[in-house]
Amino acid sequence: MELLGHLRKRQAEDRPIRLGLVGCGQEGSGMVHVTRQMAGMETSAIADIDVSRPLHTLQTLGIPTSSITVTDQVGAAEDALRRGHYVVTQDALLLPQLESLDALVEATGVTEVGAQLAWQGIMHKKHVVMLNVETDVTVGLILSRMAEKMGCVYTASTGDEPGVCKQLYDFAVGLGFEVVCLGKGKNNPIDFYATPDSCRAEAESKHMNPKMLAAFKDGTKTMVELAAMANATGLVPDVPGAHGPKVDVPDLNKVLVPATDGGILSRRGCVEYSVGKVAPGVFAIITSADAHIRADLKFYAMGDGPYYTLYRPFHLCSIETPQAVAEAVIYGEAVLKPQRMVAELVSVAKRDLKAGQKVDGIGGYDFFSRIYTAEEAGALHGIPMGLTPGGRVTKDIGRGELLTADNFAPDTTQLVYKLRQLQESLL
Repeated sequence: MELLGHLRKRQAEDRPIRLGLVGCGQEGSGMVHVTRQMAGMETSAIADIDVSRPLHTLQTLGIPTSSITVTDQVGAAEDALRRGHYVVTQDALLLPQLESLDALVEATGVTEVGAQLAWQGIMHKKHVVMLNVETDVTVGLILSRMAEKMGCVYTASTGDEPGVCKQLYDFAVGLGFEVVCLGKGKNNPIDFYATPDSCRAEAESKHMNPKMLAAFKDGTKTMVELAAMANATGLVPDVPGAHGPKVDVPDLNKVLVPATDGGILSRRGCVEYSVGKVAPGVFAIITSADAHIRADLKFYAMGDGPYYTLYRPFHLCSIETPQAVAEAVIYGEAVLKPQRMVAELVSVAKRDLKAGQKVDGIGGYDFFSRIYTAEEAGALHGIPMGLTPGGRVTKDIGRGELLTADNFAPDTTQLVYKLRQLQESLL
């Protein structure tokens, strides 16, 4: 039975997929609205450090306060869910303990929170869907392997660019095509030194968190997305930080191809982004050695070849996330998960950092991230992006310099650090 059929059947039988959400910002709130209108699924419990945000979201949906239980206690939460109430809590780690929930969605973007939620969810045999790609590119490999052993699903989200790109990749490779380049559009050039202050006015006009916008502007979010694509497919960044050319959709298959054929790539099998007219879309550049297939592609208006562009002009972020939840619960399948670490994000100083200084988080004032191959990052002794927040500078670092094992010490008390050590030792 196709997915919609399963969901409608669950709705008719009054046994919807019940999910718990961690992080009720822009994306999390949007997902709550979507599940409210879907058949066979509901967001039953929401955790956020500021409980006013999930309360506001539920109230905008017309849910009366008498049907919302605010609690940090397992027993009270379970009782509320059995009575058909929505649960709101400050304690993210309450949700994995709730037997009434089928799956968890992590949408904070904070690596430590993501690591804790995913780990606890897997230990309680909950399916885990990560909108938190920052955690995925840091410790997603160990989390996915542990989920397999526990009999549950760990997956990135449908709708986020890595997930949508993976769908294009699977479509192409499943038909026997070679994927030469896989990537996404970025709607503005990278400003490595963007900060919450420099982004504040624009963020407020768009009802965004300034740190979130800064993380997009400084390139960290794009690098994170490329790394997730790379680790799920085996494709690699062609150069540190990727090329990021300004090229529009019609020319993607002329520019993001090997230099030997007039493009800019030194190899086939890369992840990339473009600051041309591509966003909010994603793309895959494909080729085939079969002359008959190339003739068919020309007949179907795909161009003269030898490179062809598959293009999806949109990604709907959290609006599509429930599809990943449904596929995990119903089919036991992941949209995207790391297969091996082929790409790594290394942190770079946004400003001069002094010895002893504690470093802030993603989209802050202290660092941005740059993608490398895993081998390149290892040779540089680079500090992975996900281990940077909360760590301390051990030797003065100049603006634009890499954070490395020689000048920086991660916070070793964090679970994300411990999981990363486990991942490196076992996998």
